[in-house]
Amino acid sequence: MPLLHSWVASANHGDSPFPLNNLPYGVFSTAHSDPRCGVAIGQMILDLQACEEAGLIDLGAGPVFDVPFWNELMEQGPEAWGDLRNRLLELLGQGSTDQSRLEGFMVAQSDACMHLPFLVSEYTDFYAGRHHATNVGTMFRGAENALPPNWLHLPIGYNGRASSVVVSGSDIRRPWGQLKGPDDTLPRFAPSACFDLELELGAIVGTDSFGPVTLDEADQMIFGYVLLNDWSARDIQAWEYQPLGPFQAKATATSISPWIITKAALEPFRCDTPARDFELLPHLRDTGPMLYDIDLEVTLAPQGKVGSTIARTNYREMYYSSAQQLAHHSTSGCPMTAGDLLGSGTISGPEKHQRGALLELSWGGKEPITLDTGESRSFLEDGDTLTLSGAAQGDGFTIGFGDCSGTILPALKDPYAR
Repeated sequence: MPLLHSWVASANHGDSPFPLNNLPYGVFSTAHSDPRCGVAIGQMILDLQACEEAGLIDLGAGPVFDVPFWNELMEQGPEAWGDLRNRLLELLGQGSTDQSRLEGFMVAQSDACMHLPFLVSEYTDFYAGRHHATNVGTMFRGAENALPPNWLHLPIGYNGRASSVVVSGSDIRRPWGQLKGPDDTLPRFAPSACFDLELELGAIVGTDSFGPVTLDEADQMIFGYVLLNDWSARDIQAWEYQPLGPFQAKATATSISPWIITKAALEPFRCDTPARDFELLPHLRDTGPMLYDIDLEVTLAPQGKVGSTIARTNYREMYYSSAQQLAHHSTSGCPMTAGDLLGSGTISGPEKHQRGALLELSWGGKEPITLDTGESRSFLEDGDTLTLSGAAQGDGFTIGFGDCSGTILPALKDPYAR
C-alpha cells in the first residue's frame, strides 16, 4: 500500500507519523474546549464530537462522540470500527467534498493537551519477550535455568492496577517500598534505588467476551495498540516477588502513549512469531502472522540535558502475540471487557543495544551504561525523562505512535514519619 493523500498537507510527507494511512484515535482538549475524541491527521486533530454534531459522522446507533473516551465506539464492535475508518478516509482524503466544512473542526496538535484515550477497565501485564525473560532469568538463576519450565508453553502474566495507568507526559513519583538487600539483616522501608523502565506495546481489548475465545476471535477483539512503559522498582520487586510475583514493584504507574493506533492501520505490517521450541497447545497455536514489524526506541534525558538513545528494537522480537495473550487469558472463563489493557511484556532483541529495560542494559547494575552527556546510569535518577517512540515503515509512509514519556520526581518525604 502506498501513501494515501489527504487534503491536509502536513499528512502527505513520507516521514509524517500521522498520514491518512494511520488515523490514530485520541482524546484532547484546548484552552477553549473540554476533553473530546479526535483523530490525528498530519499536524492537526479532527474534532469528532463537532463532526458528529454537524452530521458529518453518523454510525447509526446514536451519539458516540459525546463522551471523552473511545469505549463507546469499542463496544459497537469491529463493523462499526470499519465504518468509522472508511468514513474518515472519505472525509480526509484528497478531493473530499466536505473539506470546507471540516476545516472549521481542525485543531493544531501544538495547541492541544492530550488525555487518556480510553477508560481502562482492567490491566494485565505479560512476560512474553524471550530475550528479556532469558536475560533476567540468567541474572538470577543462571543460563541453564533462565526460563521457567512453563515459559515456552504459555504467556505468563499478572494482574496489574488499572488505576495506575497514566497518559504520556504525566510525572512519575519515585516509590517507597519494603526492601532487603544482600547486606541487610532485616527488611527496611525506603525509596526505591533501582527504579526502571520497561519498553512494551499495549493491546486494547475492544469487545467483551464471557468464555474462552479462539486465537482468531481474540485477534478480532483487539481495537488497537499504544506504547506502554511499565515502570518497575527492581529492588522492591526482588524482595516481594516470591512466591506470587510482582505486586507493589509494578503498582507505581504505567504510562501509555495518547494515540491509539488501530489494528486496521497496522495490517500491512503483520509478521510471523519466532520458530517454536515446542508446538503450542491448540488454543495458542499460530493461525497466521500475529506480530507487527514496528521499530521501537528508548531515549533517556537527564534533567535539563539532551537525550540519549539507549535502546532500539522491534516488536517482531516477541515470542507471544497480543492475540495469544488474550486467548490464553480467556481460557478459564475470565470475562474480558472493552477497555481491558494487555501489556506485551518487555520488548528486547538479541543484541545489547536492543534491550528494553535498564535492568538488562546495565546487567543488574553491574555494567552501567554511558549516556551522550558522559553520565552513567544503572537505574533511573530523579529528573530523568524517559521517552518511548515507535513507528512502522511503509512504502513511502510512516505509521507513527507518537511519544510515551514520563519524568521521574523525587520520592516524597517518609509518608509514615511522625
